[in-house]
Amino acid sequence: MNFARGWDMLRHQGPSQIQFWFIALGVGVASGFAAILFRFAIEWLQATLYGTRNVNALHSFAQTLPWYWVLLIPVAGGIAVGLIVHFFTPDGRVRSVADVIEGAALNDGRVEKKAGIASALCSWITLSTGGSTGREGPVVHIASMISSWVANLLRVDGITGRDLLGCAVAAAVSASFNAPIAGALFALEVVLRHFALHAFAPIVVASAAGTVINRLFYGDVTEFVLPGTTTVEFYLELPAFFILGLVCGLVAVIMMRAIFFADDFESSLQSRLGLPRWLRPAVAGLLLGAIAIEFPHIIGVGYETTSRALSGGLVLHEAFVFAVLKVIAVAITMAGRMGGGVFSPSLMLGALTGLTFGHIATGLFPDVSSAFTLYALAGMGAVAAAVLGAPISTTLIVFELTGDWQTGLAVMISVSMSTALASRLVDRSFFLSQLERRNVHLAAGPQAYLLAMFRVQGVMRKPDAEGAADEATCLTMIEQGLYVMSTATLETALPRFDKSGVAFLPVVLLDDAGAPVLQGALFHVDALKAYNRALAATAAEEHS
Repeated sequence: MNFARGWDMLRHQGPSQIQFWFIALGVGVASGFAAILFRFAIEWLQATLYGTRNVNALHSFAQTLPWYWVLLIPVAGGIAVGLIVHFFTPDGRVRSVADVIEGAALNDGRVEKKAGIASALCSWITLSTGGSTGREGPVVHIASMISSWVANLLRVDGITGRDLLGCAVAAAVSASFNAPIAGALFALEVVLRHFALHAFAPIVVASAAGTVINRLFYGDVTEFVLPGTTTVEFYLELPAFFILGLVCGLVAVIMMRAIFFADDFESSLQSRLGLPRWLRPAVAGLLLGAIAIEFPHIIGVGYETTSRALSGGLVLHEAFVFAVLKVIAVAITMAGRMGGGVFSPSLMLGALTGLTFGHIATGLFPDVSSAFTLYALAGMGAVAAAVLGAPISTTLIVFELTGDWQTGLAVMISVSMSTALASRLVDRSFFLSQLERRNVHLAAGPQAYLLAMFRVQGVMRKPDAEGAADEATCLTMIEQGLYVMSTATLETALPRFDKSGVAFLPVVLLDDAGAPVLQGALFHVDALKAYNRALAATAAEEHS
């Protein structure tokens, strides 16, 4: 009886603070296990196809396989991915971190479930069959589906739903990379995009839970091991890291724009040739397989090549060529709608960029230079931070992935310069640029995107409401073409008020013949009141 009453109160009144902490812990544990299971699934399928479970040694093992096998595995993966997205997603697109950010901002912390499950399958197949992406994007979206299910089950409001989403994301990132600090800050900096105190504690609890789960399976080990010392020898060397940061910012922009260019090109080519959308990932797989025959370094998450770069195991021309090929491979994979994330590729590209820069810098100024591998470490953080638009969490995740906390000054300088430059050349980050290309304007902040959350029909006054507009006046305005559709948002309506100078706009709905039918009137003052209330609520959430 008491349990039933407590459950009823939890569903209808929302969780108390203490209850929410336990719920956050449960979401964190579930998300952490989901991340680990996803990783195990990749290892199992990769072992089935390539013959090795070791994700960090995939390209070395692929070199021993017959060329036709290296070619055909990505093609088979592409066909499977194409069929899944064709039948189970409305737009043939794999969901990722950008969709989680959109869900946090515009959908009370909820994300799609059916398309999300299909996307998880696509990313699993892509990462197991040689796709040149990373696993952080899929695990973040998988975790967000868990938090969405819990939020819907408890019928929580938008603030609580977003906090649960942050807990899930933090735990998933922590469980994937054994990075508790970066996991928590990633959820706040990238997904929620604020550092409200009310969200901080439960997100940290969930992130810690994810880390514990990772260490239960993999132990307390870092993803990359650095050889020897990587300290900055002279303060005279610090200007080199300013320059490296600018170079990495440009490299990050090149990778992001290469992905967008390849996506537009493939969409245009697909339209002109009339290719079915399920074939698009298969074509991408064919291109990846063809490149991998000669350069297997481009397949998979690329941790083996990243480790070689951080340890100085690549010479100058190898680092440069692999960096160029990685950009091409990532663009092919992402534009082919194959699934996966961009974090791991950006780590690899950054390490290769930094190593290339380090070879050149230490060669020109050997007397004032430390080990060139330090440049690889700083470059790894700089490119990743610019791509993610997350300088704080990326700086910390580099330290946690390598276990090297002695190089903070060099990494911070490079990261700050790269993000400052890249954020001015794209819409702040790869994810926000993706959303901008879909006409979802989150990069400018809530003052821009909140208008898109209110539909006119929800704010208008109906003809029989108190203070309604005069019907005859409305009909006259409709004849003059001065009206707004009921399905439109305030983002469309408010500029019409500014342009026309009227106090209200008739709201219409088109009938079967295409003629406008009066539904009510949207008053300028009502639209502004709704907008101001939304701004106040957002400010209250972000500063609570």
